Amino acid sequence: MNVGIRSTGIYIPNQKMTSKELAEQSGLPIEVIEQKMGIKEKPLPGPDDHTCAMGVEAAKEAIDRAGINPTDIDLVIYIGEEHKEYPLWTAAIKLQQEVGAINAWAFDVALRCGTTIMAIKMAKDMMIADETIKTVLLAGGYRNVDFINYQNPRTRFMYNLGAGGGAIILERDINRNVVLGSHLITDGSFSEDVVVTAGGTKNPITVDNLQAGKYQLDVLDPKGMKERLEEKSIKNFLECIRKALTKSGYSQEDIDYVAMLHMKRSAHHYVLDELGVSSEKSIYLENYGHIGQIDQIISLQLADQQGMLKKGDIVVLVSAGIGYAWGANVIRWG
Repeated sequence: MNVGIRSTGIYIPNQKMTSKELAEQSGLPIEVIEQKMGIKEKPLPGPDDHTCAMGVEAAKEAIDRAGINPTDIDLVIYIGEEHKEYPLWTAAIKLQQEVGAINAWAFDVALRCGTTIMAIKMAKDMMIADETIKTVLLAGGYRNVDFINYQNPRTRFMYNLGAGGGAIILERDINRNVVLGSHLITDGSFSEDVVVTAGGTKNPITVDNLQAGKYQLDVLDPKGMKERLEEKSIKNFLECIRKALTKSGYSQEDIDYVAMLHMKRSAHHYVLDELGVSSEKSIYLENYGHIGQIDQIISLQLADQQGMLKKGDIVVLVSAGIGYAWGANVIRWG
C-alpha cells in the first residue's frame, strides 16, 4: 500500500524584513546577517496573518492544486505552532471548518520545527492502519518571530525566524510522490534550554513579567546548549537522514534533492557535503529565513515549481526543532 503526496500549498505574508533592517535592529554587521546567518530578507506577519489563518490559506492552495473536493478529506492534522489565535484551542477543527472538510475529523500535533516531518510519518502510519482514512490534509502556520528580541544575543541563532503557512495533502493508494521511510530522534537533555520564560504554570503572565521582557524566547543555558549541540546536532541530522534512507531501501548516494530547514549557511553546506550532495540539489531559503516546520514544504514546492524534481528522484525532507528533535522523511518523486 502506497501513501503519496498529492499536492502542497504555501502562504507567505507580504510584509518583509530586509537584511539591512535586521542589521539595524540587532546591531550586527549586514555581512554577518547575509553571509553567516544567511538572511537576505524574511517574511513578517501582517495584521491578519494569524497562525491558523495562514495555514488555512496554504490549505486552500493545496486543495486547489490537488483538484479535489474538500469533502473528500478524511482527516485534518494541524501542524502549525502552538502560538496561535487563542491559547488552549484546537486549531485543526477551525482549519477543517474553514476549508470545508465537513466529512473529516481533526486534531493538532506539535514537535516545534520538527512537526511536519513527524506528522507525515504519523499520517502515513494512520492511513495504513485505518482503511477509512484515504485523504489527509496537513496544514498550519508559524509566526514565532513574535517572540524574538533582536537585542538579546542569547537568541541570535533565532534571528532568522519568520512567518508563513504550509500544507500537504496525502493520499492512500496513489503511486505518485510516494512517502517511504522516516526516522526521528528526540533528546530531552535540551528540553528546557530554549523557552518562553513566562506564560506557563511555572511562571504565569504578570505585569512585572511582561515589563521585564520575559514573554519572549530565551536560552537559559547558552554555553551548555552550544556545547551539547555541537556534539550532537550534525550527527543526529545525518543519522536521521541515513536511517530514513536505509528504511526506504536507498543510501545517501541516491539523494537527488534535500529539502532542509533554514539554518546558518555554513551548517547547510556542511550537511550537504557530509552527504556528498551538491548545493545545486537543495534550495537555501535565504529569502524566507526559518519559518519553522513550514521550511520543508516551501523548499519542496519551490523545487517542484523550478523544475528541479523529476520522476523517480529521491527527495529527503530534513528538520530540527528546539527541545530537541531531529527528523527526516524520504519521498520517491513523480
